[in-house]
Amino acid sequence: MLTSLGLSRPSFVISRSAAVVAFRGFATGKFVRTKPHLNLGTIGHVDHGKTTLTAAITKILSDKGLADFQTYEAIDRAPEEKRRGITINQTHVEYSTDTRHYGHVDCPGHADYVKNMITGAAQVDGAILVVSAFDGPMPQTREHILLAKQIGVPRLVVFLNKMDQVDDPELVELVELEVRELLEFYKYPGEETPFVKGSALKALRGEDGEYGKEAILKLMDAVDEYIPEPPRLQDKPFLLPIETVVNIQGKGYVVTGRIEQGLVKVGDALEIVGQGKDKFKSQCMGVEMFHKTLDQGMAGDQCGVMLKGVKKNQVRRGMVLTKPGAAKTYTEFESDLYVLKEDEGGRKNPFHSEYRPQAYIRTGDCSCRIILPDEVDMAMPGDSIKATLKLDRPQAVEVGNSEGTAHISSSSALEVRDMIVKERPSGVMVELCPKRIQKMKDGGLGDSPGGLGEMLKVLLRGLGSGGGLPMQRLLEQALKGFYGNFKSMGIEPGAEFKNAIEAAEEVGAK
Repeated sequence: MLTSLGLSRPSFVISRSAAVVAFRGFATGKFVRTKPHLNLGTIGHVDHGKTTLTAAITKILSDKGLADFQTYEAIDRAPEEKRRGITINQTHVEYSTDTRHYGHVDCPGHADYVKNMITGAAQVDGAILVVSAFDGPMPQTREHILLAKQIGVPRLVVFLNKMDQVDDPELVELVELEVRELLEFYKYPGEETPFVKGSALKALRGEDGEYGKEAILKLMDAVDEYIPEPPRLQDKPFLLPIETVVNIQGKGYVVTGRIEQGLVKVGDALEIVGQGKDKFKSQCMGVEMFHKTLDQGMAGDQCGVMLKGVKKNQVRRGMVLTKPGAAKTYTEFESDLYVLKEDEGGRKNPFHSEYRPQAYIRTGDCSCRIILPDEVDMAMPGDSIKATLKLDRPQAVEVGNSEGTAHISSSSALEVRDMIVKERPSGVMVELCPKRIQKMKDGGLGDSPGGLGEMLKVLLRGLGSGGGLPMQRLLEQALKGFYGNFKSMGIEPGAEFKNAIEAAEEVGAK
């Protein structure tokens, strides 16, 4: 049977195939809407107490009959999470206050799992930033604030955790001041943001006092008051970015995620789009949220939709479930981009045309190429530029929706503007993995998967399929872009670069 955690919780993080969680049952109870529903998240540095706080909230609210208590072990339940003692996948629980119903996302804080944090935070209407009063702001504290701002999380409430470990009041004041300055730096209203001091561990143990139960109740009051109920796009065609795929034994597949817009109910015709040119037809056989059935799913609901006639290889994380014809896939479009400066959490070096960052679009991700205009030699940190983005594989972007990643006219895929907008962007551009850059600097530019040789081969195959260009010219175009890209990262191509060229020439000669 699915627990309140199970259906909406992904099992695999970077899977390119259907992420099947387990063979489980569908919901049996019924979800009754009596309060406004919001999605809330916990963000912050690893080991600052996000998961402990999530468990503590369910503990204290369960005493009031407003939640089912979820232990720390129930939330961090994947084997790798248990072994390492950290959250890897984002986890979902539910609870209520006197005025609202919340779906809570516990986001991972470890630097290796930023993609999962983006997936989790992109689904929330507000977030609790957890900061250890003993340690103060740390690298992922800054990174999570930046990412929360970029993906459109409107407001944060700060929980200064581990107050039981701090004896010096002045240290707490300094930590609070530093966090407020960070919030201001990343364009959050630091002065008006509520701060609550407490100990999640004390609360989880059921201890009374200002740092125990009282702190949790005060925190939830601050969340109720400070985080507004967002407008829901109920009048637009149904669209749900797929986060997880669950196999319900004897029934079929259930996809989970946060409904971005529209409504869905049993019997609705649906379409699965994205990560390829193929589209798959299906039908809604049931809707559930937190192991309770829904008469209909609404925009903002973190829910599961049971599909009819779907095969394992037809649906995976990163695709979208939509009303037929509501979404199309694109691999190339224009966009307005802002290059973050180093002090904004961005880069310190410029980049040239053909630069290859990673694009996170809703729950999916893929590599892409940024093609600068002919008159622009390079993009400097702090620049606002118009550029063409070319995705490595098709991604679903709905036509005419300016609230999402970009606006696409119905006439051309090259009419996209404002790739990152201020409302609630669905896409975030990030740097190449630091470990991969270091490997490149250490000489690892051979023919390993994702290495320079492999990238050149892929590029040449793609260009060659169009026909008409001699091999020498293709290489010149490819190498010019790659050389400039590596130079901008401080990498001086050497012998391995030449080996990669030879490998690519062999491909082109075949």
